[in-house]
Amino acid sequence: MNPHDAFPKPEADAGNRISQIAPHQLGRRRPPPVIVDVREEEEFLLGHIGGAKRISPESLEKSIRDVVPDLSTPIVVYCATGDRCASVANRLQRLGYHDISTLTGGLQGWLEAGGLVECLGEK
Repeated sequence: MNPHDAFPKPEADAGNRISQIAPHQLGRRRPPPVIVDVREEEEFLLGHIGGAKRISPESLEKSIRDVVPDLSTPIVVYCATGDRCASVANRLQRLGYHDISTLTGGLQGWLEAGGLVECLGEK
């Protein structure tokens, strides 16, 4: 046994425990989830899923309770391509949130599935 296998990377482990939701399923999800965008602010301003709340991974623990006070509220986390959001979803679980999913393919998957975005423009 490889000694490195005994300690999986948190991101890999998080991806195994966190459920994923396909872009076409997101709009039909009931109750509707809070959508959390963990990309950089500039990316968010240029286009994000309608109604999404931007929370930077660095401020997650400090900001999430203001956005989602109820631990049972469904949350869908996404980033640009789906690579970075598993670790954020794992952190949300450790904070006590019960219904966490990541968006398969991130914003790129959303757009490829025909999803629309809101644009706020540049500052």
